[in-house]
Amino acid sequence: MHLNCISSVFYYKYFAALPFCLLTLISYSMDKHSFDIRLKHLFEQYRLLINRQNIQQKNGNGIYDRYEFPVLTRNHAPVFWLYDLNYETNPHLMTRLGINTTFNAGAIKLNGRYFMIARVEGFDVKSFFAVAESPDGINFWKFWDRPIVMPVTEDPEKNVYDIRLTLHEDGWIYGLFCAERKDQSNPEDSSAALASCGIARTKDLKSWERLPDLKSSAVQQRNCVLHPEFVNGKYMIYTRPQKSFIETGDSGICAGFTYSMEEPSVENEIMVDPRMYHTVKEVKNGQGPAPLKTPVGWLHLAHGVRRTAAGLRYTLYLFLTDLHEPWRVTKRPGGHFIEPLEDERIGDVSNVVFSSGWIHDDNGTVFIYYASSDTRMHVATTTIEKLVDFVLNTPEDPGRTQLCVAQRDELILQNLEILKEQYPNIRY
Repeated sequence: MHLNCISSVFYYKYFAALPFCLLTLISYSMDKHSFDIRLKHLFEQYRLLINRQNIQQKNGNGIYDRYEFPVLTRNHAPVFWLYDLNYETNPHLMTRLGINTTFNAGAIKLNGRYFMIARVEGFDVKSFFAVAESPDGINFWKFWDRPIVMPVTEDPEKNVYDIRLTLHEDGWIYGLFCAERKDQSNPEDSSAALASCGIARTKDLKSWERLPDLKSSAVQQRNCVLHPEFVNGKYMIYTRPQKSFIETGDSGICAGFTYSMEEPSVENEIMVDPRMYHTVKEVKNGQGPAPLKTPVGWLHLAHGVRRTAAGLRYTLYLFLTDLHEPWRVTKRPGGHFIEPLEDERIGDVSNVVFSSGWIHDDNGTVFIYYASSDTRMHVATTTIEKLVDFVLNTPEDPGRTQLCVAQRDELILQNLEILKEQYPNIRY
């Protein structure tokens, strides 16, 4: 018999006939000792989670390696974020301020340690930023005791989310994020919103200076990311101008330039990577983290969105831009790079992967931090060598089925010859 059925039978057989006042006494029977035992158990479960060793998955695709467990989940939130630990005011040890999701984190390495600033969403659907730290980029991720209390502008936003971190050559760490406010021009629609690019900077991830939101000619801005270096003496910002909160219009990933981050303003935005019909970016696309500098160009990780019968599907893709003109694309490998697989497809917004952060380590390792289904954070590891190989040697999408199948058929014929000549004992 199912446990719930047993519980129901037990209740109705033994408790249904009891007076209400007695049931009330039973329901309030947790004493301080029981409270302390349960509290201790919560902390033990938390420690087990943050000390769990992650496991590299086998049978990778040769491009990157995934890992068995997410690196940040809502269960990584410290116990004292969720509960009132005072027995007098919370005798049942109930969750008071719940955490729903931890996702879309910016990432950076400082002083030999690995950091993510995650978007943490409470049960109240308000998001906030919180710093998590790891000694090796894969294991033992732990949130700092306190979240970031981000300073606000003169027009405080309703919500903040999806921060991208850039260590700029001017010496500051900049965080660019979406600052969302109610669209006051449409007061009758309670979901009408305006998205702006919020900007803050820090030296240590602890003390933050809020700067003015980015000004541009676009009605709304999302997925803005600061380029790591000056370009012709200016700050370069990857943008995604929008005509409304959801729809992107005819835009794609663009680039704008400003002389100052204290008064950030871009006028003419250059198209970098446009949307394209019947591709992984047909509905919309956006820059992920700040690009990585390689000998052959700037390496970009972006998200693309397409329509399916089950709704929108988000995947990640790569492209390369010129070292001296980082707005000019030089390589566009076809198709997606990372897609939601298995359990990653399930969550608050299903069938989604999204990345706001990656770290290029000194030894060439690249840690790609990506969220699945707007719910949890994962890591995939690879190397700059592999990523450069991928973008330079993966063919571009030729655009039509006839050309795509001809492209694949050419590869097949080549491989059949190799199998015949070099591997005659392999059966296929």
